[in-house]
Amino acid sequence: MDTSGIGRRVSYWRNRRRLTQAEFGALMGKSRRWVQDLEGGHRQSDPRLSVLERAAEVLHIRLETLLSDQSMRSNSQCVDATELAEIRRTMHRHDVLTGAFAESSRIEPEALRRNVAYGWMAFQGSDYSPLGRVLPQLLVEANRTAAQAAGEQLTTAFRLLTMTYQLTAAVATKFGDDALAWHAADRAVVAAEHSGDPVAIAGAARHLCDAMFHRGHSREAVEFATATAARHERALVSQGAQGLSVLGMLYLKAAMAAAHIESRSDVPGLLAEAEQAADRLGADGNAQWTAFGPTNVRIHQVSALVRMCEGARAVNTAEGIEPPRLSALPRERRALHLVDVARALAQSARRDEAVAVLLNAEREAAEEVRCRPRTRQLIEELRLLGVGAAESRLRGLAARCGLPA
Repeated sequence: MDTSGIGRRVSYWRNRRRLTQAEFGALMGKSRRWVQDLEGGHRQSDPRLSVLERAAEVLHIRLETLLSDQSMRSNSQCVDATELAEIRRTMHRHDVLTGAFAESSRIEPEALRRNVAYGWMAFQGSDYSPLGRVLPQLLVEANRTAAQAAGEQLTTAFRLLTMTYQLTAAVATKFGDDALAWHAADRAVVAAEHSGDPVAIAGAARHLCDAMFHRGHSREAVEFATATAARHERALVSQGAQGLSVLGMLYLKAAMAAAHIESRSDVPGLLAEAEQAADRLGADGNAQWTAFGPTNVRIHQVSALVRMCEGARAVNTAEGIEPPRLSALPRERRALHLVDVARALAQSARRDEAVAVLLNAEREAAEEVRCRPRTRQLIEELRLLGVGAAESRLRGLAARCGLPA
């Protein structure tokens, strides 16, 4: 048992759970001074297992996370179940649901805009761990701003509110909480409709489409996305990069959902609609945090083929994407694409190559590999199937993901 860093690990998780030393001590049945001594390294020479078990219970982590830096690194990069539960509790708060906020507590729209932008930059940079801590407060701030806005500020306030809920839905989807993602995406659509802005409405609709198909409602997701696109296409095209980007992403999400429908006949047409929007846009961009453009269309073509279990075609399509164009995309998108390529290689019985690509994805954005449930599932599948000479590398990757030996 590695006891040398227990105090440091306790301090990290206590702060992440937003507990003071006095609060953590109270939950442990100890004094604040006891916590200070523990975190300062003065109580680690012979730690009692029962004390460590209680600390892990209070901090809502596994005991192994307190005992090992490797285990802590695997867990600290992710938004965990405790933080997702806190986000859910925040969405169920009375003031968040009703808009009955105290007038005295208010944030300026420009400050809120910066906070929302920070959240999206963290997400696109695959820097997920801060999001579990900042999203609850961001949800409160965005809802308060919308509740207290009036006149010309209403549209801006609801645009910021829908972007906050869209970010919440994206995080929940990333970490496998599909019910929370649906809940947040639904609220994003409601807020967007209140804004009256077609760009906000289409942006929210793509997240609801995503949440719907992850919950097993692929056909309804396609219908919702295409209905939204038809309703707002003229207005979106007229708004340049902002409108074309969300329109294109709406079609891409519809294509992903259609890839899960048995007939799958709609996939080529939906991808073609997205490609048309990208052609009108003319270049890769990141309007509305979409990373939309011709390259994003190509990597979604790969993803659609993977979802339809056409691994060989997916690999061939991926090989046609120019590396400089891929490198210009956000880290989250690049790493997610590499995971799709790894899955395509696994489908093609090229499992040793799949491991190599997963390791590339880990180097690109470790959080995308170590944290995301669907990626961890792929690693487990590769372990079961066997990867030949890549066995030791896969075993090391699994250990870094915190998967059991």
